[in-house]
Amino acid sequence: MSWEENVRKVVPYAAGEQPKKEKMIKLNTNECPYPPSPMVARAASLMDLGDLRLYPDYNAEILVESLAEYHDVRRENIFVGVGSDDVLAMAFLAFFDGDRPVLFPDVTYSFYDVWADLYRIPYKLCPLSEDWHMRKEDYFGENGGIIFPNPNAPTGVLESAAFVEDIVRENPDVVVIVDEAYIDFGGESVLPLINQYENLLVVQTFSKSRAMAGARIGAAFGSEKLIRYLDDVKFSINSYTMNLPAQVMGAEAVKDDVYFRDLVKRIVRTREYSKERLKDLGFTFTDSMANFIFATHSRIPAKQIYEALKGVDIYVRYFNKPRIDDYLRITIGTDTEMESLFTFLEKYLSANGGNEN
Repeated sequence: MSWEENVRKVVPYAAGEQPKKEKMIKLNTNECPYPPSPMVARAASLMDLGDLRLYPDYNAEILVESLAEYHDVRRENIFVGVGSDDVLAMAFLAFFDGDRPVLFPDVTYSFYDVWADLYRIPYKLCPLSEDWHMRKEDYFGENGGIIFPNPNAPTGVLESAAFVEDIVRENPDVVVIVDEAYIDFGGESVLPLINQYENLLVVQTFSKSRAMAGARIGAAFGSEKLIRYLDDVKFSINSYTMNLPAQVMGAEAVKDDVYFRDLVKRIVRTREYSKERLKDLGFTFTDSMANFIFATHSRIPAKQIYEALKGVDIYVRYFNKPRIDDYLRITIGTDTEMESLFTFLEKYLSANGGNEN
């Protein structure tokens, strides 16, 4: 008998490329192209490094209090973790533990099936429609739980708050998790519904609209009972999951609402302009409400465009997966970065017979 027979074997999540080049344009991992609030930098500069000799507050009270005040909820309705991936992984462990399959879309965040496989959770994929929308009736049958992003990733398609509420209302006997990583870029959060539905968990992140992917901060909002169950899982794994600098800087980021809203508006403005430029270049795409555009070209295969861009150190995301293998996910960068992208595409498509103008 080999020791490898006792190894838990899974296919891991494949993140976007993380090249380490001085001069490149990185539009493949949905990071924010701008720095976080100046209040974050100030908080970091004022930290007493001597405090790092101590374990951080395992309840992250400074951050939780800031979030509670901002969202007008009780502290008991909030759970924080090391990025929304950490929060979601714990939610899978806590809430999906039955024989019935967990439901999520067939084209969605590709960490969901990884967690399901890792934790031996049965799941069922619900096909998106031809226009990339969820069909809520697919989620009305018997199941062991439901999870989906809104807006979806990698499509960027947004479902209405009423649509989401219908799914929650029809599934009172299971936990419904709504992953709102991109909600600030164009949607209506269903966070207020946690006061009406005990089984609803809403997960958000600081990695996108708050420009703090490197700090790894995520949060879940739900009924006091749901949060207690999440805490039980957390304290069964590692009590001190979030480091002190992240707690302090995260709390300050939440307080600077003016900067947050201005940053989101800036990205949305660039996104809408980018849609027009891509359309002129022969691309079609969903009406993304996220900080990226999910696009396909009418004449040139996505993989070919991806390789050409990579050759000049412009990185976008290509997925070699069914249904989406002719699409590129293009993160919204700065105006300058996007202009560099469009300039290259215009020349490349013209030279390869793919420019419709």
